[in-house]
Amino acid sequence: MARYTGPKTKISRIFGEPITGNGKWLTKNSNPPGMHGANRKRKTLGEYALQLREKQKAKYTYGLLEKQFRKTFDEAARRKGVTGENLIKLLEARLDNTVFRMGIAPSRQAARQLVSHKHITVNGEVLNIPSYSCVAGDVIGLKNKSAANASISGNLRGKNAKFNWLEWNETSSQGIFITYPERESVPENIKEQLIVELYSK
Repeated sequence: MARYTGPKTKISRIFGEPITGNGKWLTKNSNPPGMHGANRKRKTLGEYALQLREKQKAKYTYGLLEKQFRKTFDEAARRKGVTGENLIKLLEARLDNTVFRMGIAPSRQAARQLVSHKHITVNGEVLNIPSYSCVAGDVIGLKNKSAANASISGNLRGKNAKFNWLEWNETSSQGIFITYPERESVPENIKEQLIVELYSK
């Protein structure tokens, strides 16, 4: 399965945001990467560069490569409503992202690994497809054997209360994907309209 496996710190330093982790190292070094990063001023970007930057930020944040991201955008464009908001909703509905949002895994990368290694169930059936798009009413949880695994249960941190499109029951180690989130509920700093403009050229 294709995915970005390069240095995550470098990517976050390019954007100056903790898009691939908790960002604790950005307080130590937020300079652009490279030997001359500390002395290099961040250039004023043109229109195309800003649009491309937002697309790259979204791809790195949700862990998609170009082909898969473009397919998600095309699906968002086909749906009724605002294309940019539809794009964010589809990215948030991915199974690996939903597992991360529910607090089952500490990061999207860890959530993708849990899904790929068949630790996650959807509606009672084991599903190992990270790109699966959740729909309203889907019940997502850990397999019984996985829930008893100390290395997995030790990473459970519980759902953040602000993610109101999800429910999580710690006792049963299961949660429900209630509905697609509204854009204002998604905390990611992504200007999705710039991505729409980029693909519209």
